[in-house]
Amino acid sequence: MGAYRSTPVFDEVTLPAALRADHRTKAGTWGVINILEGQLRLTFVDPPASQMLWPGHPGLVKPGQTHFVTPVGAMRMRVDFHDAAPDMAALTTADDQEV
Repeated sequence: MGAYRSTPVFDEVTLPAALRADHRTKAGTWGVINILEGQLRLTFVDPPASQMLWPGHPGLVKPGQTHFVTPVGAMRMRVDFHDAAPDMAALTTADDQEV
């Protein structure tokens, strides 16, 4: 099932402060953070964890999950919102790129 809404494309300059600070998705909403260029760090608050995202390796934010993002240099990204858990395997490329 596809996204019901997407944010505009943001870069390291236009990324809103609200996304750089603790925030969460609403109940029943999954967010898929898609990196179009560059890299972005996705940090979860509770339990504490972080992961690097890059093109072909999106990040999943579950409903109500507190998180924030940090650009790592030049990047372009958008968030796609889903009303059911998306198939992340279908959204992820098969390469083994390490960051």
